[in-house]
Amino acid sequence: MSEAASTRTPVALLPSLAPLLLAWLPRQRWFAGKGRPVSGLSLVSATELLPSHGRGPGLLHLLVGVERPGLPTTPPPPTHTTGPPTAALPTVPTLPAVPPVPTVPMDRRHPAQDCYQLLLGVRRTLPPHLAPALIGRPAGGPLAGRAVYEGLHDPRLAALILERLRIPGTLGPLRFAGLDQAPAVPGGLPARPLEAEQSNSSLIYGDAYILKIFRRVQPGPNPDLELPLALARAGCGRVPVPVAWYESTAPRPYTLGVLQPYLRGSRDGWRLALDALAAGASFTTEAHALGRVTAEVHTALAAELPTVTLRPAQSAQLAAAMNRRLDEAAQSVPALLPYVPRLRTAFDTIAELGRRGRHWPAQRVHGDLHLGQTLRGGSSLADDHWSVIDFEGEPARPLTERRRPQPPVRDIAGMLRSFDYAARSHQPWNPAWAERCRSAYCDGYAEAAGADPRAEPELLRAYETDKAVYEAVYEARHRPDWLPVPMAAIDRLAAALT
Repeated sequence: MSEAASTRTPVALLPSLAPLLLAWLPRQRWFAGKGRPVSGLSLVSATELLPSHGRGPGLLHLLVGVERPGLPTTPPPPTHTTGPPTAALPTVPTLPAVPPVPTVPMDRRHPAQDCYQLLLGVRRTLPPHLAPALIGRPAGGPLAGRAVYEGLHDPRLAALILERLRIPGTLGPLRFAGLDQAPAVPGGLPARPLEAEQSNSSLIYGDAYILKIFRRVQPGPNPDLELPLALARAGCGRVPVPVAWYESTAPRPYTLGVLQPYLRGSRDGWRLALDALAAGASFTTEAHALGRVTAEVHTALAAELPTVTLRPAQSAQLAAAMNRRLDEAAQSVPALLPYVPRLRTAFDTIAELGRRGRHWPAQRVHGDLHLGQTLRGGSSLADDHWSVIDFEGEPARPLTERRRPQPPVRDIAGMLRSFDYAARSHQPWNPAWAERCRSAYCDGYAEAAGADPRAEPELLRAYETDKAVYEAVYEARHRPDWLPVPMAAIDRLAAALT
């Protein structure tokens, strides 16, 4: 894309790309709007990270609003201008943020907008090895006739992203930053995409670093950057420390990507648990260690970030939110309907205890803790060293909710559910294995934290119930064959409330 095109016709960019994106976006694993119609697209910002000249590739960074009918109107962000680069980054022509450009008819009474980050490669001729990454060729506009493709699959463009991260500074609405005391990131590291990602995308550089690129972004600090930085300040060694990141400064602040050390050779707790089940081995030693690690992370977060106390009003709000999610879940998962009255008792109990004067401490937590968010070992780590990763929380929930202080048992309930999932995924089902792991995990947590999560059974039960309800909705929508797993927990939890 030429400088003239980037500065002369930014408004023409999205309409020319819209037919391609409307077909491509719903097929991506990280697209959250599957099964719901897209009523329009809008261009939030566009920046040329690398202009396309001759036969060489170009790299275009887009933030695109995806509008769907059926939710309250989200006003478009205001348009801002940005100053010149503040550090020694090459000056590259930048597409300014422009007002939203609808591309298909939209019902303006009920549109809701999600914002997605796209990194699009642009070439005149696409090499054969990049053919699977092709999005299409626009029929008109500034990119007419050129191949537009998923830029993360192009090693040359992936290397360019790392080079941007190595040099702090700004480029149009994008800001590249890093941790002052972090060691310098070497250049020239080969890049490859991590295929296992779903809600986001990741690039691995030379088996030394991993860059998580957030796809669906919301205004404000992303916990996957905010919390690891806080843990680094607290001296907690259980989390890979971010060494660089990039964000959007206009029209709204979005965290866009985080570069961290890649724990080469590590294995996640989910795989280790399944291996133990397959071998008929115990997992209680590992579960005990994970309990201690969780307590270490919680203690460090409480020391570094503000804490609050849930008083009667907050307890009532917590119970109301859980009841609301239960009602919504029962509408989409009919199998939940017979259990609703008893499950509601678990949530109402929290509100009632609050009215009676029970208070609970709340703090920043992981928000989506399970076995797959833990790693053990690595080329430079002892075999018994566990790390915790992916502090983004549940991506489907609003960012303001994910950043809200919550009782630590929120994380504990998530891990307890994960042990149950592991046991259920193995045939024959081994409920005793899961129960031993759950007990060992809580024992380890109590030893390190000085407080046993089982001492507040009503709160723990409410959070475990809320998690199982969330799982039932997810499985019904995405993996119907797995629905019996959370439904077995629903049955167990409901039986305890009769």
